[in-house]
Amino acid sequence: MSQKQDLEHLLERLVASTRSPRGRFSAASSWVLLERRLHAGRRRLWWTRVAAVAAVVLVCLAGGWWMYESLRPVAMQTVSTLAETRTVTLPDHTEVTLNRYSSLVYPSRFKDGQRRVSLQGGAYFEVAKDKERPFVVQTEAVDVQVLGTHFDVEAYDADSEVRTTLLEGAVAVSLKPVGERLVLKPNERAIYNKVEGTLHKEAVVATDDVPDWRRGMLRFNQEPLEEIARRLSNTYHADIRIADAELAAYRLTAAFHLTEPLEQVLQVLQTAGGFGCRREGTQYVLYRNKTELYQ
Repeated sequence: MSQKQDLEHLLERLVASTRSPRGRFSAASSWVLLERRLHAGRRRLWWTRVAAVAAVVLVCLAGGWWMYESLRPVAMQTVSTLAETRTVTLPDHTEVTLNRYSSLVYPSRFKDGQRRVSLQGGAYFEVAKDKERPFVVQTEAVDVQVLGTHFDVEAYDADSEVRTTLLEGAVAVSLKPVGERLVLKPNERAIYNKVEGTLHKEAVVATDDVPDWRRGMLRFNQEPLEEIARRLSNTYHADIRIADAELAAYRLTAAFHLTEPLEQVLQVLQTAGGFGCRREGTQYVLYRNKTELYQ
């Protein structure tokens, strides 16, 4: 007996067992309804299987793409400045303003749960907050780690010190490779001495959250000539030497616009401090006048 015949026989028995008038039911009409239901069930089963296969394929594709993105090398970007400043927006929306004659290296995308950049020179950072991915500025000697804050880093190769000045938030400055660590609060500065290999912090005069050089200014407030010469050397990419220690300790107050040429700046400082300046090849040498007017 065929399957259809078996079903007809089953329907006849069901109809016979009911108390309803037999004329309202028949095996023929009921078979049509049952066959429709059977076909609908098969279609639903087919679509369920198709959906399951599609889901598996999508999961495999997503997993493969994740593996590809994880293993694919990240392209590195390098931004350098000469006699100008430049603002760069990083992939996480952190803004970095590079000072004159500085260089920043950063990845085209941050991965592995961290944000790392390398700096040579000076830069001001406005770090996008991301508690899950700490932001780290790497220099030759120290690393500066932060979650979200405003700070200024000076890491010029020619300088004997690496300076990190915090304007807002909190940062941790770590000494490589020994791991010594200093945590800064606003208006504090970490100073690493390359010669002595020491790391310490000092308080700085409270200012707003924008360093002077971002406004195109150079300001010296009772600073020793040694510090003034260092900043001028970095700003103008020049070689400035002070002839003796006594002159290096002499303090001056002055302000200049970055559009002023170095020779003009030195002339103003000479007049104010009573010292001399001469060119020796590409080097500027600051020396004491015989009259010692600066004392």
